[in-house]
Amino acid sequence: MKRNRKKQALQFCYLITLTFLLISCQSPINKNTQTQNDTRFRVIVSSDIGGTDPDDFQSMVHLFLYADVIDLEGIISSAYGPGRKQHILAVIDEYEKDYPNLKTYSDQYPTADSLRQITKQGAEEIAGYSGVGKPTEGSKWLIDCARRNDDRPLYVLIWGGIEDLSQALHDAPDILPRLRVYWIGGPNKKWSPDAYQYMVDNHPNLWIIESNSTYRGWFTGGNQSEALNNNGFPAQSIAGRGAIANFFMTQLGGTIKMGDTPSLAWLLNGNQEDPTQPGWGGQYIRAWERPHYQLTQMPEEKDRMQEFGIMELSLPIKQQTQEQPQAFLKVDNQALTGYFLGDDSVRFRFSPKSAKVFQFSIDSNIEELNGMTGSITAFIPSAKLANQPAADLPNWWTDNPNPEFAEGDHIGAKTVSRWREEFLADFAKRMNRCKTPKPSE
Repeated sequence: MKRNRKKQALQFCYLITLTFLLISCQSPINKNTQTQNDTRFRVIVSSDIGGTDPDDFQSMVHLFLYADVIDLEGIISSAYGPGRKQHILAVIDEYEKDYPNLKTYSDQYPTADSLRQITKQGAEEIAGYSGVGKPTEGSKWLIDCARRNDDRPLYVLIWGGIEDLSQALHDAPDILPRLRVYWIGGPNKKWSPDAYQYMVDNHPNLWIIESNSTYRGWFTGGNQSEALNNNGFPAQSIAGRGAIANFFMTQLGGTIKMGDTPSLAWLLNGNQEDPTQPGWGGQYIRAWERPHYQLTQMPEEKDRMQEFGIMELSLPIKQQTQEQPQAFLKVDNQALTGYFLGDDSVRFRFSPKSAKVFQFSIDSNIEELNGMTGSITAFIPSAKLANQPAADLPNWWTDNPNPEFAEGDHIGAKTVSRWREEFLADFAKRMNRCKTPKPSE
């Protein structure tokens, strides 16, 4: 009997010791390890800040105010147009002025210098017909982060062009299983149709939320009472609350938009493993077959395509020119480059960001192309598509076309706007941190 008790005591001591060793031998955890829900997300943000849409400045302010609850590993300037890394650094400069107050609330806020170190320049031009171009500082950084020895997935929040992601996947396809992508598509897809089509064709297993219109619920619909509307909220809850708040108010005339913020809000309040569940960043469905319309002649108004789809126009060329051939498909505020691939044709890709009739004209140094016109009618996708997930896109999610979730013509937007009171109230509390240090206990 004594021998058995001694044996049991030794076994108990062994189990206690083993448990202690297992805990103490875990990989060192970054001090930025716990959020309100005991999970810290590894995050890279890719932004066209300073480029085609100035609301990224507002979303960047929001990002820095919540930087204490995520592991922010990279901020990439990936813009078509004038946006550059310097525009991110300008927001960091304002953040630095408020940092002494912010750190009194949490020692997890990153220093301004640490943010500058992870800010990288990404693609400055669209990818071209192949969908990929040359590696950039941003695409290389994305690869380096994805390959780190960390079991957590890497959340890539894309607020603009998707070229750096397509380049990273082209150069390092092994990183694909590590990524969780939330892309503010829609108007950004119209600038990146080639990079987008490259990923659909070559990386269909990518885990991605393609938010083409759901994101609009951040500034459209919901409670638009005086204190919460797009003008009243900034005036009452942002203005005068620190340097970064004053910077926010200089953007878009002090009117709130923050169209890219739902990507971060999805991490702050939502089910990251199941995008079909409700959350601040929206509620999504499995994507249906990504619409890709291939035409061999200029379309007419009677021709139809889904909004946010890809129209690929391939026009035959009979004449030859002694000059370098050039052609541009002009539509709205775009002049889409024509690609000559040596097969006696010119190709254009276009993505309509809304449901309406789009008018086309071609400028070219090839006589038979120059002056050609056409049009196409883009329509809102059918609600039936919500029940037709594409078998070859198992981890691709997009807006729910069911009318009950729409704000006007913006499908899915109500799945964000329904939370307006909550996410704006939380944002207001964060803004107050910049103005006043935390009271001593």
